Amino acid sequence: MTKVIYSATASLDGFVAGPGGDMRWLTEHLGGENAAADRLLARLGALLVGRVTYDGDDPNAGTDAEGAFGGQYDGPVVVLTHRPPANPPTGVEFATDLVTAVDRARVLAGDGDVNVLGADVAAQCLDAGLLDEVLLFFAPVFLGDGTPVFRRPGGRQVRLERLPGETEHWYRVVR
Repeated sequence: MTKVIYSATASLDGFVAGPGGDMRWLTEHLGGENAAADRLLARLGALLVGRVTYDGDDPNAGTDAEGAFGGQYDGPVVVLTHRPPANPPTGVEFATDLVTAVDRARVLAGDGDVNVLGADVAAQCLDAGLLDEVLLFFAPVFLGDGTPVFRRPGGRQVRLERLPGETEHWYRVVR
């Protein structure tokens, strides 16, 4: 069964992007071997991406590693947005509501999983009961401000349980 997984690299103080969506901080922390990321990438059939992330900063812009997963991902992408373009690029679909976006990404994923890119879309998926797993990577840096891994005004606790046999930061969402 296709799983919907939120994966992100965060600073040690819990930010996935710096102030204003800045991703330059991540550049020096990319590269090298990462078995969990390799396992995730091998499972992926589609990406579900928020519009801010889709339009946002790529720490590998202008290099061979530009794009999702350091340029290694080459598959279907569904972008959740209120502003779909008239002529979407090849391989990218746009959806204006969450359920349609998740359903379409699941179909496009086939036997693979859907990876959510974007903290806001991941929070929406959590709120709607559509998120199955969370995989976090941590870079040894404090950003002090920016986009947090998960934010809900007024707070909201989400129970997670570690996936047996996986890296210490790969969890199942407890429903």
